Parts: sequence; structure tokens; C-alpha cells
Amino acid sequence: MDNAPRFGSPFPIRHHFVFTVVRLAILFLIGTSCVRAEERRIETVMGTGSDQKNDEVHPLRLNIGNPFGVEIGPHNMLYVCEVTNHRIWKVDLENDRATVIAGIGEPGYTGDGGLAIHARLNEPYEIRFAANNDIYFVEMRNHVVRRIDAANGKIETVAGTGEPGFKGDGGPARFAQLNQPHSLVLSDEYIYVADIGNHRIRRIHLQSRVIDSIAGNGQPTLPNDNGRAKGLPVLGPRALFLQNKTLWVALREGHSIWTLDLENDVWKRVAGTGEKGYSGDNGPAQLATLNGPKGLAVADGKVFVVDTENQVIRHIDLDNQRITTLAGSGPNQRGFGGDTMFATDAKLNRPHGICVGPRGAVYIGDSENHRVRCVLP
Repeated sequence: MDNAPRFGSPFPIRHHFVFTVVRLAILFLIGTSCVRAEERRIETVMGTGSDQKNDEVHPLRLNIGNPFGVEIGPHNMLYVCEVTNHRIWKVDLENDRATVIAGIGEPGYTGDGGLAIHARLNEPYEIRFAANNDIYFVEMRNHVVRRIDAANGKIETVAGTGEPGFKGDGGPARFAQLNQPHSLVLSDEYIYVADIGNHRIRRIHLQSRVIDSIAGNGQPTLPNDNGRAKGLPVLGPRALFLQNKTLWVALREGHSIWTLDLENDVWKRVAGTGEKGYSGDNGPAQLATLNGPKGLAVADGKVFVVDTENQVIRHIDLDNQRITTLAGSGPNQRGFGGDTMFATDAKLNRPHGICVGPRGAVYIGDSENHRVRCVLP
């Protein structure tokens, strides 16, 4: 090409140089934005940042105090356990409406046999659904597992006496003792409970309601990789997720993620060295360090870990076993910020619960920000 002036430019060579520089800058920025565009954005879907009860029903005007467990239920409704005010919410995100389904907003242990909305709860931590849509949840401070009948809305205690302790294996779960249960999952046959205060995983048969221990013996010690689970130690089982015959387990004090093969009774360490820290992104998950993981979800070949004390959500790709940070800026950036920004630029404040919803949206109980947030696909 020649350097003949265009559009009557009096400085043809300089004009061409400037144009080339600008064009390269634009191409660089476009390339950079394409890389950044692969990251996800984050937004608040529930809560104002206050934990003081109010009478709002719109999710973004409603105060939600310390949301922990989050779960997608029937008809793609979002269910949220509110720890500060001892309630469980159903949230219709399409129509912007939140409804209490359990708890009067005051701590206690009452209501069995009556409607769940008239019961007193004490720190509900996590919620799951049975195949018939019955709701099961754990109350950490009441040391129980309770059920809400989907047909009539009535509540009952399934496991626990209301007093902390350990007893009852081999007998009726209703008369057994749990100690600060934190998490649960359901199969067609069993309820699995993270009995964290007893350093055990308990199992309740749905029909007979007989309880037993499938992992742990009360000793706070990490399990052995490729070792047995039944009758042997496990350290701080905090969060559970069930996938076919594989039980995924986050160990809070053990700073690691494991699977338990339920058919063969074998542990496998997936992520975390067992030492607390925040390292290893973009490398093998087994060599990474975590700090107090308290939430877990598995979907589409990915494991989502709430790395609570690091103030981040970690992400493990099961195809290559590598770990990255999905949301949050790290342990030195605890707080609130970043809505509508890239999720890795946002700030979180001791998040706890997590679930994956329709179209790959990741919902987070951003607990001490008193918000539920969503990492958008």
C-alpha cells in the first residue's frame, strides 16, 4: 500500500502511524476482554445486608440474617436457611417473592405435629428434598433432623432428642443423639447426616428410621486416602453431597474434600492437603490448600467448594483435577463488594451454602454479608 493522503489528510504518514497504534490498542483490548468475558459475573438475588427482621416479601428488600444452606427445590424455587432468625424461606426468583415455610423467627424447639410455619427452630443449617418433595433439614442448635410433609406442611422430628451427645446407633433415630449436625443428603433409601460434633457421618433408613454410623469413631483425625471409613476416624465432616453411590464430603477442620465410595467403604482425597491455607489455583487440586470448607455441590463434571475462611468459592474440574477460584478475592478481601462485576473481583464474607441451579447459575449463602448471591453463567 502506498502512503497517499486519505480524506485530504495533510499528514499522511503520521495519520497512518496513529491509526495503526489505535487499531492495535483496540485489538489488544478486545482480546483482553474476551479472556475476561470467560469469567462469570456475580449479583445479589436476596437480602439487603441487614440481619434485622422486616416484613418485606421482595427478595431484594427482605433482610435475611446469615443465610447458610441454599437449595433449588420443586419448580426451580430457591430455598434458603436463615440462621439468625431461625427460618426457612422459599424464593420465587422469577416473580420476586419470598415466603416463609418454617419457623416463627424465634429460637426454640416446638411445633412437631403442627404446621411448620408455627414451629420454633434453632439455627437451621441445610435443607434437602426427598423424591416425593418432602423437605428434610438439620437444626444445628437443636441437634435434630426434621421433616416437613409436602402434602400438608406439618413438621416432625426424624432424628435426635434435642440434646447434644452420641448414642442410638442400631435403634430408632428419634431417640438417638446427634451433636451439632451441619449437613444432610438423601438417597431413595437413606438420609446421610454430617454429625460434625461427633466426628461421624450417620445414616438413617427412610422407612425403618433406624440410625447407624458409616464413618468416624469420634476421634478427630483425618481419614486415610484409599482407606476404610466405617469405625475409623474422620475429622470434622461439615458438608455432604450425594452423586449416585458416591458421597462427597467437605472436612471443615480437615481443610480438604473427599469422596466416600458407599458400596466399597473407601475414602479418596480429591482436594486439599489437610493443611489450612490458600494456594494451588490452576494446579492439581490435591496439592492445593483450603481453609475451613463449609459447602459443597457437584454438577456437570465440576465440584464447587465454599472455601469459607478464605472468603472464596473454589472450582474443581473433574476432567483434569485442577482447581481454580470461581468467586471472591481471597482471604485478605473479606467484606462486601463487586455486584455486577467479575466474580473473582468481588468480596465475600464467610460464605457457607452453595447449590447449582438452572442453566448453571451458582447460588451462594454469603452469610455474614446477609445476602444470597448468584454467580451467573
